[in-house]
Amino acid sequence: MTDFTCDFLQPSKAFPHFWEHTVGSGHALLALRADWQAQMLRCHNELGFQYVRFHALLSDDMGTLICEEEKLLYSFFNADQIFDFLLSIGMRPFVELSFMPSTLSSGNTTVFRYQANVTPPKDYEKWSTLIKKLTAHWVERYGVAEVRNWFFEVWNEPNLQAFWTGSQEDYFTLYRHTVTAVKSVDGSLKVGGPATANNQWIPEFLDYCKKNALRVDFLSTHHYPTDAFGKPGADTVTQLEHSPREMMKEQASKARTESGDMPLYYTEWNISSNPRDLLHDGSFAAAFVTKIIMEAQGLVQGYSFWTFTDIFAENYFPSVPFHGGFGLLNLHGIAKPAYRAFELLHRCGTERLEFDGVHPTVDAWIIRKNNAATIIITNLAMPRHPIQTELLNLRLSGAPAPRTAWIERIDEDHANPRWHWQTMGEPEYLSALQVKQLETASVLRKESQPWTYEQGNIDLAVALPPQSVAAITIEFA
Repeated sequence: MTDFTCDFLQPSKAFPHFWEHTVGSGHALLALRADWQAQMLRCHNELGFQYVRFHALLSDDMGTLICEEEKLLYSFFNADQIFDFLLSIGMRPFVELSFMPSTLSSGNTTVFRYQANVTPPKDYEKWSTLIKKLTAHWVERYGVAEVRNWFFEVWNEPNLQAFWTGSQEDYFTLYRHTVTAVKSVDGSLKVGGPATANNQWIPEFLDYCKKNALRVDFLSTHHYPTDAFGKPGADTVTQLEHSPREMMKEQASKARTESGDMPLYYTEWNISSNPRDLLHDGSFAAAFVTKIIMEAQGLVQGYSFWTFTDIFAENYFPSVPFHGGFGLLNLHGIAKPAYRAFELLHRCGTERLEFDGVHPTVDAWIIRKNNAATIIITNLAMPRHPIQTELLNLRLSGAPAPRTAWIERIDEDHANPRWHWQTMGEPEYLSALQVKQLETASVLRKESQPWTYEQGNIDLAVALPPQSVAAITIEFA
């Protein structure tokens, strides 16, 4: 039995829901799909996401800028349809200004199945004109007061050759032209970068902007625990086997130090960068996601999970219901274990208390909300590391008498629709009945949680299986 103790009378710490600020989606054009929009609305309502970020708003398939008969044609209709929808449901865009319209591109290098051009502009002034026209259009359509709430992020991962064929200096030039164009429309609009992979370029970017008197309203970067181990698609289990459990916190702490007082947004993160990683679909993802979020408290202003849905088109668009996609929801809108972890965290309050107790695989946190408190517990080890079911005794000292308590679990036997899909024989195409059955299997279940209360101490005993999350909610008399 391992003991964790919390002094319920200790001063609480603020616990803002920074992970709900933004969530990721793969490709702008997908946001015109009805199923994408239905899943986005659900995530906003159930998980609290406020902004969404996606690639390729400027790519040719969006029609934002094309050239016909040597004449530049601007069309912001498709972008408007997406933004109209987001605003109608109470969300906003985190605008990633990418990729290069082919008519402005300096080369033919592309990325992804939808052939997004990743070369610098051949004419930076024409790029500036595009950005200015686009920004001015949105200010006219939505009002400057609304657009001042948005974020304009310049490009995506320019430190990776796959996404930017130019140099670091070329990216800084792109940023200079972009921030100047946006600010020429309204100086209060928020612009930032460098939008890099693996926490890179933050000091260099800040130094360049300082030397050139360029505004930076926020810093953005990305990280995955697999970043240090080669290109996406490599063996994730092996990569994670050699990753410390605290590596995401360590990276975010370093980026926080480099950012100084500047707002810091991670505009991509997940448990791995492999778009076909079956770990994304299981309870390990729920436990790791929970630990990553809880340890990022106080380090970031936003933490955008990549992505909210498996409706995703960077590579082959699969039909297999559980194929290891990045999403919190699968193609059919069935909630994966990681979705349920976000749901548990969303319900928590904004006052955090500290537990005393150390264990190699178990972590515990407590969050208060009104006349209740929720204890979040994970039992997590990296793949191929030792882990077993742990028996825990949780004590809250100085607490009022409980009125009721319940536990909700995410593990191999709870909120795990992939297991039920496997028992169906892993059908590639689901019937309406099978979708309903899997949705039922994904739901969090409340079970009564026993406790004892004596002399101001609440004691709870719980068994936590490997790679799992549990949330114990106590309502006080």
